[in-house]
Formats: sequence, C-alpha cells, structure tokens
Amino acid sequence: MWNASLCDFCGDCLARCRYVDYDREQASREIRLLSEGREAGILNHCITCIACNSYCPTGADPADLIFTMQEKTGNSPIVGGYASIREEIARGLEGGGDPIQVIPGDPEKPALSFDGFEFDQFPPGTMESCLFEGMTMVRGPELMSLTGMVHLGGASFTPRYAEGVIKKLAELKKEIVYIHNEGYILAHKRAPELGIDVPFRYRHLFEHLIDYLRDHEDRITPLNKKVAYHANCAVRWLPEQEPWLDEIFELVGVERPPRRYERENALCCSVPIITVNKEMAVDMQEKNVRDAVECGAEALVTICPVCDAVLRRPTARFGLPKIFITDLCRMALGETAWPGRA
Repeated sequence: MWNASLCDFCGDCLARCRYVDYDREQASREIRLLSEGREAGILNHCITCIACNSYCPTGADPADLIFTMQEKTGNSPIVGGYASIREEIARGLEGGGDPIQVIPGDPEKPALSFDGFEFDQFPPGTMESCLFEGMTMVRGPELMSLTGMVHLGGASFTPRYAEGVIKKLAELKKEIVYIHNEGYILAHKRAPELGIDVPFRYRHLFEHLIDYLRDHEDRITPLNKKVAYHANCAVRWLPEQEPWLDEIFELVGVERPPRRYERENALCCSVPIITVNKEMAVDMQEKNVRDAVECGAEALVTICPVCDAVLRRPTARFGLPKIFITDLCRMALGETAWPGRA
C-alpha cells in the first residue's frame, strides 16, 4: 500500500517509466500532486504495469497511489473501459456468480487454489499431473486473488473483498498452494497490510514446484533448452519470485539467456490496454516476443493464465513455442513432450 512517509519525492518511479517522458522534476511534481489527493497527468498514461514499484528506491509503493487515484477520479481510459467487467466481478465476489467448485483430494494433502480462473484456463493435464497428485482442487469467483484488479481500474477491490476471500479459503481447513502468484500476494502481502489475519498455511506455486522437483530428481531428464521468461506484472510485488524461478530452471535443465525485457525491465503482457489502446498493446507484444527470439530462446515461459492466453498469438507468429511453467516441469518429468516433438 502507498506509504507517504517513505516517499522522498525523488521522481525515480516516473522518470524511469517507459510510457511517459518525464524528467525528475516533473516526475516528482506528479507524485506530489497525487499524494495531496489532486489529479496528475500520469493517471491518463499509466497502463498499470506496476514497474514504478520496482524503480522506487524507498518502497513507498507509488503504483498503489496511482491506481487508487485512477479509480477515485475516473481519469484513466482503463477505468472507463472496464466498468462493466468490474461490475460482473463484484457480483461474483458477493456470491452472485457460479458457486465455489471443490474437487476433493487426500485429506492430508494441501489444496491447490485456482483463484477465480476456470480449471480449463490452465494447460490440459495440469490437474492430473504428478505435480499435484492427491491435492484438493478449488476455484470460484469468490476466491479471486483481487490484486490484479488494478489492471481493470479496480484498486478498491482488494480492501473491499480481501477478508471475504481469505475466509472462504480458510473454510477448507487446509494448507493452500496458489497456482497463480496474485493469490499468494493477496495472502502474503496485501492481507497483512490491511490488518487481515490469514489463518492457514500457504505457499507459492514456485515453492511447491521446487520441493517436488528436489524430491523427484531421479525422474528428471534435463531439457537442455534455452528459454525466456515472461513475468506477469504481479512479480513487482514479489521480487523473491525471481530466485525461485531460477532454481526451477536449474532443476529442469534449462538456460535463461539474458535479454532486454526481463527482471526489472520486464514488459507487461499488454492485457490492461488491449481494449483501450490496441496499437500500443500490439507493439508491446511484438517487442517482448521479438526480444525473446533474438536472445536465442527456444520457448517463452509464463506463469499467469492471462499472459499465457494473450501471448499465444504473437509467439505463434514468430514461431516461438509458448509454455506454461507447470508444463515445463511436466516435460522434464516425462509427462508431456516439448512442443513439436513427436
């Protein structure tokens, strides 16, 4: 959450933003205006990629300030463009959508939370994989991770609905493994910021994968491939995710060649602006995928099902296989084949 006491108005956050051309003086002025509850030009230009949080040297969370003011003022194409979607999601969170689906598993094993996503938004075979054998599977609109709502102009959804989502998961009386990192961020970062107790143990997908791969190293056949990674924007809230990913890559035997658009300089998949600025969205996708090809990668790996869906077309156009992180592990374990392999 935005912490004004940590901000020294240095301007780093917006001076480094790739979507505006601000010098430090202007950047500092914009953040100061927002901190005073006044409008600023960045509200119109921000695409909600959260990169400004990575650029902030003090941890003040300028992205939260921008997103809150975007929603409050309505002064953003994203806020106006996704109003009907926000209304539908709110109905689901309030119990007006599909009921929570639970596929029971071994009582002694954790539950795998798919948040508000449909099960079939993940690659075929995911639920049957040895990676998640015996785990209870759960999903539903009332379990939405919420943090990604900033991409739809809904910064207020987290404080409004977080407690309800946590309570619904607590009813399972199980440890939760979040298959989508935004659910983990809700429990690990946002809930504590809001003073919400999380009465269950929880883990990030990457932590679960690391433990499984370590315990089954004898089953792994190193893939011996070069892969690029597309980080969804939520990684800006969770920098420890990068070392976890590097360990997964090492365990399955893939190399992550350095490229321009990764880690702190990662590009958004473009989903927040697809309907409000298609030209910019297409340009972002092309830069991202072309960069992956030019670094010598043989595939582009993702963790987010939204990023996964959005990047399928541009990766196909460049002839670059698109692989979900769980499938990368399944390939090393012999459950499925590398794309194109007979």
